This record gives sequence, C-alpha cells and structure tokens, in this order.
Amino acid sequence: MSNSYNHPGRGSSCCCNPLKCCCGCIFDCLCTCIYQIICTILVVLAIVAIVLFIFFRPTPVKFNVTDATLTQFDLATPNDNLHYNLAMNLSIRNPNKRLSIYYDNIEIRALYEGQRFASITLKPFHQRTKTTTNVDNIVLSGQNLVLLHNKGVSKYNQDRGSGVYHIDVDLYLRIRFKASLFKTSHFKPKIHCDLKVPLSVDGNRTSFSPTTCHLAWH
Repeated sequence: MSNSYNHPGRGSSCCCNPLKCCCGCIFDCLCTCIYQIICTILVVLAIVAIVLFIFFRPTPVKFNVTDATLTQFDLATPNDNLHYNLAMNLSIRNPNKRLSIYYDNIEIRALYEGQRFASITLKPFHQRTKTTTNVDNIVLSGQNLVLLHNKGVSKYNQDRGSGVYHIDVDLYLRIRFKASLFKTSHFKPKIHCDLKVPLSVDGNRTSFSPTTCHLAWH
C-alpha cells in the first residue's frame, strides 16, 4: 500500500499566517462599520431635512415694483450713448412664519432690448418673518453705451412714439434663511421684473402700473 501526500496549494483554505488572517478580518469589519455609519448618517440627515421642510414649509418671497419714474431716456444715434434717469420703489414681502431672510447682496441691473445700461447694489439687510420691506427711491441715472441692432432701434423708436418704454430689471440676490438658531448656506436666485415705464415730460407724471416680479433661473 502506498501513502500519498498532498501539499496545500493556492486554493487551500488553510491560513499559514494567523496574524495576517486576523488583520484581514479586522480590516473587513472596519470597512463594513464605516460604510454602515456613513449610510446611517445620510439617512438621518435626509429624514431631518424632510421634517424641517414639512415643518417650516417655505413660501416664495414676493417682489413688486410699486412705482417707477422715467424722466430721461434718450439714445444718441451717432455714438449709441443712452442718457437715462430711472427711479423706482421696490417692495419685498416675506410671508413665512418661521423663516427670516438675510439679504447679503442685492444687485439691480436695468436692461433695454437685452443690453444692460445701468446697475446698482443695495445695502445688506435682515428681513424678519411675515414682514414687508420697502426700498424706496432706487435711482439709476447717467449715460452708457448701448449697442442696438436694427430691431432694437426700431423698438426704441416705437417706444419713443408711444411714450412708454419696456425696461427689464433683474435682481441678483445672495441670501440666507434663518430658522430659530439655524442658518442656511447662501442661495443665489435671480428675480426678473418686466417694466413698462411711461416717460415724464416737463414734470408731468403718467401713472405707472405696479408690477409683480418673478423668479428666473440663471
């Protein structure tokens, strides 16, 4: 009778180095624990976010241009310089019961036929819950180069004939929300106002129709 002896091969389940096997098990367990912890944290954060959203249920802030006056809007054709004098009043309504708002930056840009001709930055302020903030006498005055193509020049002549100018006003915001002791990171929405402003001639004002502004993605 012959005795056979088989050497353990690569596929053998025998571990010749107990320390190496132990370290491998510990590493696998550690990776599994870290993965489970991360998943648990993400689930908890998601649940907290949903609860906070349901509890606070934010309502969109309302922007309105309540009044606007245009005393000059002259386009010099030889050099394409636009001379303008626009003043307006802005109303901002925060309807939320539990969310106050930090307006860290509000940049107002005025455009005609897609061409920006003026801009101004308002001072930062904090708006409490369920309040209306009126920002009056926002003045945009001066002159600037405005390059209008044939269609734009035709539209300008049309507005000049009617005495009512179609001016776009965009608000670029940098805001934060505050709920109790918590503050959010910055949001940067854009608000668009489509104004139809009558030109005041010789001090005689024509009534301006208050305009509701809308959120515009950018």
